[in-house]
Amino acid sequence: MSTQPQLRVAVDIGGTFTDMAAFDEATGKLLFGKALSTHGQLVNGIQATLDSAKIDLKDGNLFLHGSTIAINTLLERNGANTALLITEGFRDIYEIGRVNRPDAYNLFFNKHQPLVKRSLRFEVAERLRADGSIHKPLDEGAVRALAKELRGQGIEAVAVLLLHSYRNPAHEQRVKQILQEELPGAFVCASHELSQEYREFERVSTAVANAYVGPRVSAYLGELERHLSAKGFEGDFYVVQSTGGLFPSAHARRDCVRMLESGPAAGVIGAQAICAQLGMGDAIAFDMGGTTAKAGVISEGRPLTTGSALIGGYERALPIQIPMMDIHEVGTGGGSIARIETGNALRVGPQSAGSIPGPVAYGRGGTEPTVTDANLLLGRLDAEHFLGGELKLDLAGCQRQMQERIAGPLELDPTAAADGILRIAVTQMSHAVKAVTTERGLDAGSFTMVVYGGAGPLHASAIARELGIRKVLIPYAPGYFSAYGMLFSDRRYDYVRSVFRKLDDVSFDEIEALYQSMEDEGRAALTQSGTRAEDVVIERAADMRYVGQEHAVTVDLPGAFFVDKDRSAIKRQFDDLHKVRYGTSAPKEPADLVSLRVTVLGTMKKPPKHSVDVGVAAPEKASLRDIKPVYFRQGGWAETPVYKRDLLRAGNQIAGPALIEEHASTTVVQPGDSLLVDELGNLQINIGDDRS
Repeated sequence: MSTQPQLRVAVDIGGTFTDMAAFDEATGKLLFGKALSTHGQLVNGIQATLDSAKIDLKDGNLFLHGSTIAINTLLERNGANTALLITEGFRDIYEIGRVNRPDAYNLFFNKHQPLVKRSLRFEVAERLRADGSIHKPLDEGAVRALAKELRGQGIEAVAVLLLHSYRNPAHEQRVKQILQEELPGAFVCASHELSQEYREFERVSTAVANAYVGPRVSAYLGELERHLSAKGFEGDFYVVQSTGGLFPSAHARRDCVRMLESGPAAGVIGAQAICAQLGMGDAIAFDMGGTTAKAGVISEGRPLTTGSALIGGYERALPIQIPMMDIHEVGTGGGSIARIETGNALRVGPQSAGSIPGPVAYGRGGTEPTVTDANLLLGRLDAEHFLGGELKLDLAGCQRQMQERIAGPLELDPTAAADGILRIAVTQMSHAVKAVTTERGLDAGSFTMVVYGGAGPLHASAIARELGIRKVLIPYAPGYFSAYGMLFSDRRYDYVRSVFRKLDDVSFDEIEALYQSMEDEGRAALTQSGTRAEDVVIERAADMRYVGQEHAVTVDLPGAFFVDKDRSAIKRQFDDLHKVRYGTSAPKEPADLVSLRVTVLGTMKKPPKHSVDVGVAAPEKASLRDIKPVYFRQGGWAETPVYKRDLLRAGNQIAGPALIEEHASTTVVQPGDSLLVDELGNLQINIGDDRS
């Protein structure tokens, strides 16, 4: 009796393109699809990627999804009409924040703008002490009366933050219950459901953000669930979290803020898989798509994560206090618009042409030159072979708009104008890499940079030169890589508890009990998802600081430290990390345990290694598609060979300049660079000494 193929389908929605990667668990076969994102109806773009690969959802057993809908809703400020309920006397902590002023002499500085206006922030009569005991009982009658008042104000979502609920959530739980009774159609979020750490401002900001995006994200995921069901999909639907782990769509509809960086996080997971396959411990994961560029770090085989992030930039940001991949993002992508500003200054981004109308080259009504248009004018993209020839590019339109809007006003020729756009874009993108390396005490030059995204390989060599990076790796299928990375993700749950104990005085029995309670909660959640006990992996960590410090760093702690009750090993682990992060440590100073962290993973079957046939040093003649003029800043226009990536073989070596074309991306090998195709089909590029 024949069995149907079991497909694991992963879809990532970006600002310009929607990407799909699928893995047939029965045969090991990989399938890919790409379509322009349909922002008015995201489900249509998803279906278009499935159709392009001729995938029938009836064959699917897992559907994995990452989307920018949550982060875009926050950044664009088009979320729900949201109210905030907060402990009496603390109505304004959300607006006061940390009173950070990073640029003291900037006369145009603006502080963060809350997502909830003051007239919709309401005080709740109750109070807990710092140990979780009740100081003032909850006035349930007042909460119910307030809920009835909100019903008449068109409130779509409500966030609840009560002081010290991370110690005792009882009051928050009761307030949420009353709100759900009185406002049955509203999205209600209590802070303890998302964060059980101290710091009231960060927790209220996280709860409000979740409520603000909740109705839109929940409605979208519900629509997608119905679409999958209508297409005959009977498998499990998982969403990618900002940690790169998977959780059920039902959980994602409640804890929407956990999927803020779902797509970028999946890309880092994919880069981690490449590192594991090659035995490479350290790498920078760099993703450039149509709208943004993102960077993360893999250190000693593990992605660097953080317990919180600032959404919107340091000076105006609202903090989100949840575990997530440590990723830095800049508003520079293939669709980033170049324009002339006051004083004849050329600026690139952060505004993007997106998928509608898109770059001028797409011929869909775009009139403002973009990074993609500059690459086309410089010969790095081919008008007839973009996306395998599926999308013909408008070279004449690019030349006309570049001359009219950029080159003419700056009194440059179009080539110089296009080169200027790319130089600015490369500098801006290098800042993303510096933010996750140099600013973390890491030497970027000692890392291999794994570059992906549709636009990443076009600029990989130039960014590496900017940062002094000597080696770049372009993985298999870079244009689909975030979706591909989802196929390597595991089910994941993260837990944290604030404890505030001096390491020298801590009771290991108490700490072990707290860790065990979080681990048991994670195991139970995974059991509900069908994970076998032998597939569960548990990782422990702790936020630590020197006594007297305010801020902590997260330290990974092997389980053996607790079996042996080895305080000195924990302290050495903290000292070593502090030395890397800040350039100094104090081994003789006592340390605090601030918060305990647990990650519970349900490991899943991974796609097999991709491999290519073995060849010789010289590429086969059939792989050479063309020789054409391409502009390089090192030497101007040069006759450049163009190779078909799918016809390159392991062991092939190519000296720059060269272009390597594939369906969804083009790799630029600059003069002075040398390229080697490895046994997995990755393009390993050694960057030349010329850094001009």
